[in-house]
Amino acid sequence: MRAAAPTRSDRRISPVFLGIAAVTAVAGWAVWTEYADATAFAVFLFVTGAWIVSLCLHEYAHARTALHSGDISIGAKGYLTLNPLKYTHALLSIVLPVLFVIMGGIGLPGGAVFIERGRIRGRWRHSLISAAGPLTNILFAVVCTAPFWLDALSGVPAPFRFALAFLAMLQVTAAILNFVPIPGLDGYGVIEPWLSHGIRRQVEPFAPFGLIAVFGVLWIPEVNGAFFDAIDAILRGLGVSDFETYCGQRFYRFWQDTDAFCRVGG
Repeated sequence: MRAAAPTRSDRRISPVFLGIAAVTAVAGWAVWTEYADATAFAVFLFVTGAWIVSLCLHEYAHARTALHSGDISIGAKGYLTLNPLKYTHALLSIVLPVLFVIMGGIGLPGGAVFIERGRIRGRWRHSLISAAGPLTNILFAVVCTAPFWLDALSGVPAPFRFALAFLAMLQVTAAILNFVPIPGLDGYGVIEPWLSHGIRRQVEPFAPFGLIAVFGVLWIPEVNGAFFDAIDAILRGLGVSDFETYCGQRFYRFWQDTDAFCRVGG
């Protein structure tokens, strides 16, 4: 059966996404004003909400690029509404990425939108569809770090600055890890159209385990240390200090005691 082109209702922003965005905005205001001495919990809500918003935008970028590349079935699947509940694998797209942030401070979106690749012609289009998601994380990181590299932090409360720094770290890690050319991640999707049919068939069975494998490797202390040293170097290049990302993570984990140095803004 021939798929219909997306209608206006297929493109309407979901109330679920708007609700998440509203919670994020309110939490951001609470962090800025240090409302009711609940700053750490507000940081948790703000960063988690903004992270989920970025996950939605990540998947939307895949879907929108696929739509313009020829897969008009995207609209009927609900991917253009930014509703995280419409993703084919809500566990991989929302639950696991949020757990990764809580457990290890690692930003790692999972692939979620189902794209009918047979409708798309041209290897470059296939590669661009896969690259669109992590490119969105890069853009999000640029926005989060803009106050730092523009030297526009005057008057910004320390907790809000720390929250932005931690959120920026999540976006940078998400972009880098997603561009790793391992089956199941967007980086492999970028190069897959250029591989031979034989290689793709051999690699295909490992795709469901790529995300878990990457997370497992990052638990190796030596790999973890080298990876986060590289992340810290990138963030320093964008004007974000190690101290700011450290304090952002300490505030985020509201169930733990926040260092006194972070409480007074360094």
